[in-house]
Amino acid sequence: MTVDPEKKLPEHIAIIMDGNNRWAKSRGLTAKSGHRRGAEVAREIVNSCVDRNIRYLTLFAFSSENWLRPIKEVQGLMALFLTVLKRKEIKQLHKNNVRLRFIGNRSGFSKKLQANMGEVEELTKNNTGTTVIVAADYGGRWDITNAAKNIARDIEQGKLASAEIDLELMQGYMSTDEYPDPDLCIRTGGERRVSNFLLWQFAYTEFYFTDCYWPDFNDSEFQCALDSYITRQRRYGGHEQDNGAGDAGGA
Repeated sequence: MTVDPEKKLPEHIAIIMDGNNRWAKSRGLTAKSGHRRGAEVAREIVNSCVDRNIRYLTLFAFSSENWLRPIKEVQGLMALFLTVLKRKEIKQLHKNNVRLRFIGNRSGFSKKLQANMGEVEELTKNNTGTTVIVAADYGGRWDITNAAKNIARDIEQGKLASAEIDLELMQGYMSTDEYPDPDLCIRTGGERRVSNFLLWQFAYTEFYFTDCYWPDFNDSEFQCALDSYITRQRRYGGHEQDNGAGDAGGA
């Protein structure tokens, strides 16, 4: 496959890290082992983004629906979060000039975990390299609903008039308002759906689906996703720039 050298890598990549449980089950391991390996892979892919100067990486770490999983698995995920947020892990990311941010409803997490999230954000807030956005207790519908609630609150308080509501204003109320929308979303694990992730932000995102389970996803697999992305013609609902082909409402 010939790749146009002038085509750029995505500025913002979102990843749905799927397949930890199935990877573990296929090896006779516990779900906890799968999530632990998944966390290691997440760290490796962050480094892959740093090496390629990818500006933004959003990782779907814990969805609002994950609370429905067995209590032991949820507790294991919470413990893993605390492990990942330990000083040693974060200091290495900080050393690599990585900025860490969290989006989602933090209120359901323990006070200790919420405090750790705040400490990590404070430590890395001035870093200028890759920004890693961790979506924790996040759902796309929650994000849109939360934005609507905040807009309604500001209208009630006289800070905003309904006539002012447009796409740009709505964008400003989303949890990702300081970041560009993802150019590419990668989903591992063989499923072909977005699972309530970044519903507003995915309007013109390119998608790459792979059967590879997340714990097996490595730099070579990541490069395959990037190779696929840079061969695509992004039209944002318009025509192709080179020959005008394509319908205005087509893919």
